[in-house]
Amino acid sequence: MRVLIIGAGLAGLSAARRLADAGAGVEVTVLEARDRVGGRTRGIEVAPGAWVDAGAAYLGDRHTELNALLAALDLKTCPTGMVGDSRFELGTAQNSAAENNAAESRAAETRPGRFPPLNAVALGELFDLLADLTTLVRPEAPWLTPGAAELDKTTVAQWVDSNLRHPDARRFFPLFLGEMMAADPADISVLHMAFYLRSGGGLRYLNAFEGGAQQDRVDGGAHQLCERLAVGLDVRFGEVVRRIHATDTGVTVWTDTAEHHADAVIVAVPPVLADAIDVDPTLPVPRATSHTAPGCAVKVHLVYPAPVWREHGLSGWSVNVSGPLLSTVDDSPSGGTVGVLTGFVTGAEAHRYAALPPSEQRASAVAQAARLFPFLSEPISFHLTDWVNEPYSRGCYAALFGPGDWMSLGPSLSGPHGRIHWAGTETSTEFFGLMEGAIRSGHRAATEILSFTPETPSRRSR
Repeated sequence: MRVLIIGAGLAGLSAARRLADAGAGVEVTVLEARDRVGGRTRGIEVAPGAWVDAGAAYLGDRHTELNALLAALDLKTCPTGMVGDSRFELGTAQNSAAENNAAESRAAETRPGRFPPLNAVALGELFDLLADLTTLVRPEAPWLTPGAAELDKTTVAQWVDSNLRHPDARRFFPLFLGEMMAADPADISVLHMAFYLRSGGGLRYLNAFEGGAQQDRVDGGAHQLCERLAVGLDVRFGEVVRRIHATDTGVTVWTDTAEHHADAVIVAVPPVLADAIDVDPTLPVPRATSHTAPGCAVKVHLVYPAPVWREHGLSGWSVNVSGPLLSTVDDSPSGGTVGVLTGFVTGAEAHRYAALPPSEQRASAVAQAARLFPFLSEPISFHLTDWVNEPYSRGCYAALFGPGDWMSLGPSLSGPHGRIHWAGTETSTEFFGLMEGAIRSGHRAATEILSFTPETPSRRSR
């Protein structure tokens, strides 16, 4: 059996490795548009032998397939450093919108732990509302959730206007959503938000470091996963797929440079990119709509000779009401070679920041880091990864499902279309948007193909 896989990210390579390990009767070729493997994982070497994650980075103990893969590939984890106090630059409830946009006019506050210096009752009510929504969702089939149609046509911004009264809740919520989903409230439906939080393990788990989904990092960088998975596989770079033609007997895939033939194909790219491929026979339901948005994330790494914030009793964690860095975290590589402060620019701020000239991007990020941590000197290096405008990812962490998307796209996201199969974290109803979801989707697609026999009728999307 010959299988083509489109996309050399974690989903595509997980599927490829599962198929390649099935036996000598399976031939696998991976077509990748970029000049590297990894997809939305990417490593940056910030010092000799010291790497940080420009893309997907964190994992927890519930990510069982990811942890099993790490063990199989002889990769280790290291804890995400969260020892020390946090910094918050959130303004006050009395500030006007203009004042809240003037970051220089506010003093950052230092607090123990990660709870922001905002009204605790208001935030408690916010999280109670979110918990009620996530409990309501059917994660295996969000479109069958009670009241799904109404939840899916309502944007999160509309939900905020109707449900969040206290200014502290309204101030904090976009920061929380940006950290969790790299989303702007206007871009996604309430159903998608609730599903994402439920799929990832719930509010507490997704938002937690120790004991949660952000507990650990891959020592040396998550990009190593795909690099090691690709060893021994036939991976072809610079292959931008334009068209797929499937019949009852096989599949033909055209790229800008070649024509490929196989018995089956796995499309393991984000929905917006998959939707741009000309598929024949035509899909009964598209892979994306005009409401499907890219994940809004720009990731910044400021590199210092050492993680000096630790000497001041700080964890490196901050949350900020205005950008560019809406949050920061200590991502210093193990071994103590350098200190790395990672900044997350998400939601609408990511679009604004990504449009700035490189000199302004660096200057504004460095200035904000110095305001948050006044003892910092000029960084020894600066790295920026713009996922908003990355042509072969179309955003990060994952695609954002807008109004109506789950009701129209959801039932067909993972079901095969004849000999065409789908993978990618957006096709997983378990840990959607995370590395764990990508791996599970790749394994599912590989299992579908391995269970296919010539006697099996050609299957269509369910």
